[in-house]
Amino acid sequence: MKTISLKIDDDIFRETEDILKTKKKPRNRYINEAIDFYNKAQQREMLRAQLKKESLLVREESMKVLKEFEALEDEIPE
Repeated sequence: MKTISLKIDDDIFRETEDILKTKKKPRNRYINEAIDFYNKAQQREMLRAQLKKESLLVREESMKVLKEFEALEDEIPE
């Protein structure tokens, strides 16, 4: 486990302390859980951005393939 020193805005600190009084959870554990939650949210956002970028890269090719399938479908006798 790593030890760090950080500065927290006064209002965030007060709010955290108020929450900790009701949760009866150690400050260290609470902050670790908060950072873990934020990290996971950031990872989801990075994945979303990557998927969007890659989707845009293949969009044109996907439309070509779709048109080819539609053309083949038109040729199939019923």
